[in-house]
Amino acid sequence: MTERLYYHDSFLREFDAHVLACQPEASPGRWRVELDRTAFYPTSGGQPHDLGRLGDVSVVEVADGAAHKIVHYASAALPLGPVHGQIDWPRRIDHMQQHTGQHLLSAAFIELFNLQTVSFHLGRETSTIDLAAPSIVQRHLDEAERRTNEIILDDRVISVRFGTAEELAEAGIRKDVEREGILRAIEVEGFDRQPCGGTHLARTGQAGLLLLRKLERRRDAWRLEFVCGFRALAAARTDYAILSKAAEQLSCGLPDIPAVLAKTLNDKKTQHGAAKRLEERLADHEAKALLASAIKDTASAGATRVVATALEDATQDYLRVVARTLVAEPNIVVLLASHANGHAVFAQSKGGPHNMGALLRDSLKNFGGKGGGPQDFAQGSLSDPSQAGPFITHAKAMLASNPNKQ
Repeated sequence: MTERLYYHDSFLREFDAHVLACQPEASPGRWRVELDRTAFYPTSGGQPHDLGRLGDVSVVEVADGAAHKIVHYASAALPLGPVHGQIDWPRRIDHMQQHTGQHLLSAAFIELFNLQTVSFHLGRETSTIDLAAPSIVQRHLDEAERRTNEIILDDRVISVRFGTAEELAEAGIRKDVEREGILRAIEVEGFDRQPCGGTHLARTGQAGLLLLRKLERRRDAWRLEFVCGFRALAAARTDYAILSKAAEQLSCGLPDIPAVLAKTLNDKKTQHGAAKRLEERLADHEAKALLASAIKDTASAGATRVVATALEDATQDYLRVVARTLVAEPNIVVLLASHANGHAVFAQSKGGPHNMGALLRDSLKNFGGKGGGPQDFAQGSLSDPSQAGPFITHAKAMLASNPNKQ
């Protein structure tokens, strides 16, 4: 069994211990170290492990082992005997702020709405709790966030107590525990008591502030993202910087961003619709010009007419409009590509004799790219848009050389 020093003092940054075992792992440059006592927290209960040093050796991971032992994974071998340990304090205090914030937030949801937390995850940038609830609305979030921050600003004492499951239950611990033996519980003065083996702050004020960030539905629970302490400060600074930049680009004040952005998006939608209608008119005009050219090149009336060309600045939508306009006429085959982006559209009048999807796929084999589609209308793209002209020439030649197959 490893003596867990963090159980009694989560603010312990350095400690002395003895190395009891040190064995190489299968992974190169990784050693499994066991100590008689440690301040390093192992990954458990949604909270990641500590980092730090043992002597001059880096500790890269900490995990629970068999027989209540803690295993330290080190970057180099350590001799048996005395060793001085140092915790990565910025990482530890961050984890303490997030974990303590989770306790307060979960307790606030129970106090206000009787909503239970079913899981907790402490991530690298944000943390989450999953709440068991049929629904959660903005009022729930606003009130729980405010209540949590009231407890933080009260600067209440956070204490640790030990006892059996029965003793803790009698003391008002709010979570059932099935483990046997002496258990550890965290108590927030006058607000919350629950069993927990993690690292926590000494007073709620050390959490600084808690901010709720995002809510999403996850199967039978609601996942709520939050940040606390220094993470809340960083998030607020980042949000302000982003909003300030947005206000600068929109030429408005921060409070006016939603209204100005809504107007900008509405104007963009209107302009997009107008541009779309103009594009359709232009495509219709170009389709008629291409059709007239195809008629001039046709030797006999009623024969299949082939429109094969590479356009300069055509978007994929533009090619589709031109192609659909052309094949609305009978006996038309259309082979189009764009020099601007490499998009390609092959089409024929409904019920035509060719397979445009097969023709497109076969043509692309010599030029790179991907595409396909049904018999009458196929779409794709070239890997090199500059090859649009040669590609169309090649496809037209394939069509002419084997008209009944393609």
